Amino acid sequence: MDDMHGREDTGPTETAQLEPLLEEAGIPTDRAETCRAGSGSWSRRISAMELPVLTQPGLGVTTTTVTTITQTGGDWTTGLFNVCGDVTTCAIGAVVPCCLDLSLAHQYGECLCLPLLPGSTFAMRVGIRERFKIRGSVCEDWLTVYCCYPLAVCQMIREMKRRLKSQTYQVSTALESS
Repeated sequence: MDDMHGREDTGPTETAQLEPLLEEAGIPTDRAETCRAGSGSWSRRISAMELPVLTQPGLGVTTTTVTTITQTGGDWTTGLFNVCGDVTTCAIGAVVPCCLDLSLAHQYGECLCLPLLPGSTFAMRVGIRERFKIRGSVCEDWLTVYCCYPLAVCQMIREMKRRLKSQTYQVSTALESS
């Protein structure tokens, strides 16, 4: 028998296929039969009633996990007077330490205007020491920066290069299709 829109009425096979969905939605199957007995297709009436959307259409869900491992703890990897450890850095630090300070601010992740602020190099040294859990004190940091400014900046640049170089990145991507 055709309904008012010219479609064929659903049979018992479709009812058997939809029963698990109806039960999951909390609609008793005898209620579905009541809807089926009325005029028109009962599946159209059920879908308009209370059936929740069980899955969304789409290509899938992509999950990306990034793991960063940073070496922390211990002492500074190079000494304050280790000028031969990185000759280029020490040469720039001896001639124009303010340019090296700009590079340090960039590597540290700060604004390039940071070195223009008073006490910023001292603050970055304390921050580097705290970030990488390097032994020391604020008093030692202050004395190092204000008594040996070019050497302190060179040491901090070397530290950032070595600590950031030793980071390991592990990226895993999973795609779940729906």
